[in-house]
Amino acid sequence: MPAEPPIHPPLSLKHARRLALAAQGFTSRQPPATIKAAHVTQLIERLGVLQIDSVNALVRSHYLPLFSRLGHYPRTLLEQAAWSQGRQRKLFEYWGHEASLLPVELYPLMRWRMQRAAQGEGIYQQLAKFGREHQTVIARVLQTVREQGALGAGSISTRQDRAGPWWDWSAEKHALEWLFAAGEVTVAGRRGFERLYDLPERVLPSAIVNHPAISESDAQRGLLLHAVKALGVATEKDVRDYFRQDPTPAKRGLAELVEEGAVQLVQVQGWKQPAYTLPGLTVPRKVAASALLSPFDSLIWERARTERLFDFHYRLEIYTPAHKRVYGYYVLPFLHNERIAARIDLRAERAAGRLAVHAVHEEQPGLDDEGMHALALHLRQLANWLELPHVLINCQRASAARLREAFVASGFDHL
Repeated sequence: MPAEPPIHPPLSLKHARRLALAAQGFTSRQPPATIKAAHVTQLIERLGVLQIDSVNALVRSHYLPLFSRLGHYPRTLLEQAAWSQGRQRKLFEYWGHEASLLPVELYPLMRWRMQRAAQGEGIYQQLAKFGREHQTVIARVLQTVREQGALGAGSISTRQDRAGPWWDWSAEKHALEWLFAAGEVTVAGRRGFERLYDLPERVLPSAIVNHPAISESDAQRGLLLHAVKALGVATEKDVRDYFRQDPTPAKRGLAELVEEGAVQLVQVQGWKQPAYTLPGLTVPRKVAASALLSPFDSLIWERARTERLFDFHYRLEIYTPAHKRVYGYYVLPFLHNERIAARIDLRAERAAGRLAVHAVHEEQPGLDDEGMHALALHLRQLANWLELPHVLINCQRASAARLREAFVASGFDHL
């Protein structure tokens, strides 16, 4: 019977937070004065995945994690990395952690998921059923893509009425989504928020498309190792959640990585389950970072881990009836000096040219004056980045009164 792998000396919760923040790209260093394409791609390679979501209350969610870490960067840099043709193409869209943008280097590690999808596994039951029953439609749509190049579902739909929610898609939209899940097509670009699909060999670098096959077990281990690097310190469930991997292969893969010495087991103060980290990591002496976080940011998307790391209970209330919401419709946590110190309900009111702050909720023990000034600065920077001239503080709470004072003290205008 094999010996149990060693668990290294306990890690304090403070040190675990610092490892997690550093691994996720938060540091005490100031970002470069000019953000270039290399800064964007290096950060995404570190994170491994940017979650895409259709909610546009502030800005599409995949843009925000880069702003949280780099500050005022040109959004065109992400768009070029994600949807340009040729050498500038650094990302691809696929089911990573939900719908995601991932570095092209991870494409070979996702082929096992594509193969499973082609067999009707790991996808929505209705899409799997469509794949079994409508291969003629799928073949016709694939041939249309071959002949016509990048196109959206709307341009080939044969239905007369407008498509409804995902369960009311046209046959052609179902076919494209099945082909996308199976890896037969990929996203070449977007028209607005609509995906445009094309053949992978016409979109992605040839070295990536023609990469030698990687076994499913090796690919799963590769994703697990990437997740451990991106998370800094994490339990088995945290690690497999990063790329939505199944429990049995994840547990086996992590055990193999421990045996190989690629990762190590540690016990974190207050955590019931052991955690995984990279060997030889140095814990930063401090992480003096401040940031407004997307609800879909990889630092906090696993809500149970967020609670363990930061003692911060977080739920997005978009789908909660208005009268039952506690904090607001689109609430961004505010990270400050290793704490999630507040949560801010924000909206981009583009027609009025303003960033609206609808609620300010401080977490105990609250923000000191320096923290409140940091929040004011980040809200002003966010408004500038979104090209919104004004900030409206539309909240009557005491915390909002302090925020108004911080705006005035910092020389920022507000409404």
